[in-house]
Amino acid sequence: MLQLIEMLGLPFLACMMMGAILGYCGIHVLKREIIFIDIALAQIAAVGSIVAHLAFDAEEGTLPAYTFSFGCVIFIAAFYALVRRRVIQISIEAVIGISYAIAAASALFLIGITPGHTHLEEMLSGSLLWTGLPEIIGSLIVFCVIGFCFYIFRKPLLRISEDYNGAATRGIRVVRWDFLFYALIGVVITLSVRIAGVVVVFAFLIIPATTSALFSSRWGTRMLIAWSVAVAASIGGLLFGYYFDFSLGPAIALFLGIVLVVAALFSKLHKIRSIGVIESDIP
Repeated sequence: MLQLIEMLGLPFLACMMMGAILGYCGIHVLKREIIFIDIALAQIAAVGSIVAHLAFDAEEGTLPAYTFSFGCVIFIAAFYALVRRRVIQISIEAVIGISYAIAAASALFLIGITPGHTHLEEMLSGSLLWTGLPEIIGSLIVFCVIGFCFYIFRKPLLRISEDYNGAATRGIRVVRWDFLFYALIGVVITLSVRIAGVVVVFAFLIIPATTSALFSSRWGTRMLIAWSVAVAASIGGLLFGYYFDFSLGPAIALFLGIVLVVAALFSKLHKIRSIGVIESDIP
């Protein structure tokens, strides 16, 4: 038991803090219909990291690498906010997909001229098992600050997520608030991907929020459901990976998927039963 705690204690803490902040962000993401925002932002942050390595020989986790990564995230946040407001011919999801493709191509090109840079491999797989306490504490502090920002500015952000055009009609400065939203979620995703990889971050961002949508439309209830799903899947995935010698990241993503399937079946059966009860009451 002690060995289990020593090996999985820090990964579990990492999952809890990522599940909390990403679960909330995921509800916004689903309502805004920007499902692939995480891989796009992660890839763009990777380009910044590679540029820092190329220009300054900066290693992963150093100040120049973080500075360039966050700089790229801030730039693309402003771009997304302006495009959504100014360009109506194509959807923001299409713009996100195009930016991801361009960033991926740029990363591959830069890697070709900077051999030895391993960011893309780490971005896909992460290093959840080897997460250290300093990294968790640093990320937790940042996540708490971002969570506080989400709370302070929750009203305009919620209104925009619920009804973008309606918010603009009511005089809300949607470009500024969109920029803030993309910048905050970009920082969260950049730090999370360095810990757990794109697959796990995408799963934490989308699956708990999707599961919560099956049972409620209320934000408070959805957040509780999303966080509960993240906790249950994290425990199941970590234990599965430990006892069956399986990679922790894919195991957690797998259990998140299983929870979603079970929840969807339960929701469907509940609706069928409810319809049957209503029909049986009709004379």
